[in-house]
Amino acid sequence: MLHIHAALQAGKFPNATELGKDLEVSSRSIARDLDFMRDRLELPIEYNAAKFGYYYSEEVGAFPSLKISEGELFALVVAEKALQQYRGTSFEKPLLSAFKKVSESLPDTISLNLSDWDDSISFRTSAEPIVKLEIFDELAQATARREQIRLSYRKPGQETAEPRLVDPYHLTNVNGEWFLFAYDHLRKDIRTFVPARIEHVEKTGKTFERNTKFSIQDQLRNSFGVHSGRGQTKVVIEFSEAVADYIREKKWHPSQKIRNVAQGKVELQLTLSSLVEVERWILSWGGNARAISPAELVKNVRLAAEKLAKSHG
Repeated sequence: MLHIHAALQAGKFPNATELGKDLEVSSRSIARDLDFMRDRLELPIEYNAAKFGYYYSEEVGAFPSLKISEGELFALVVAEKALQQYRGTSFEKPLLSAFKKVSESLPDTISLNLSDWDDSISFRTSAEPIVKLEIFDELAQATARREQIRLSYRKPGQETAEPRLVDPYHLTNVNGEWFLFAYDHLRKDIRTFVPARIEHVEKTGKTFERNTKFSIQDQLRNSFGVHSGRGQTKVVIEFSEAVADYIREKKWHPSQKIRNVAQGKVELQLTLSSLVEVERWILSWGGNARAISPAELVKNVRLAAEKLAKSHG
């Protein structure tokens, strides 16, 4: 577009065919760029039939630069800091490239020096997952290209990996940890895989059509993390006064309802499809959290707490 702009400013009356040859692209690409410059950038581009070329019908100064507000600039900086969790993955290079292009497009009156913010904003996770970069890259490419793959996958507690033929549907990051949602041909259903437990990825040379009914939003809607089940269960947890403010200050789940109860305590109500992750979460609060319902959750938390007490007895 800068090349087209320079030709128009010089009064050369270039046409799409000439510009396409100069830039080694098709005339259709040039036509799309001209439409964008006229319609989106609001440049006064018109066509002169007598000279078989385009021209500026009004005086134009510098090529329009990216317009960005202070609030948008700050949001970009925060987002760049959040990219730390993608360092070393296949997403790092294109993301940093995008930020570089944004920075170069800013007008001279605005500067975006990301290094200046290192001492002002940071992100930190308590337990950063160990990502096997070569495995992660293969998963990302297979997911994007819809290529069927065969995994050597080790379940928790198992010493040896087992083969799994899967169609990779979606890679998602939940609470700083990566998960692969894929159609498992052995189980005939969608299953969740942790990339850190995948020892080898083999391409089958086949592609697949993703089930149109699959939606990651629907898959995770009633889960507390990544585990989902059938149906919906109302979960009620009581938190002590010592952590009540902390519970009020966060959105733990889209379905949550918080109710103040006696002695400064709070009740957190959730609608979930699986109790696996919320059980572990309750135990992580020690004596400051107590399962109220359902009965299955109350029982599981009690048994886990008793087992923990015995192991330290």
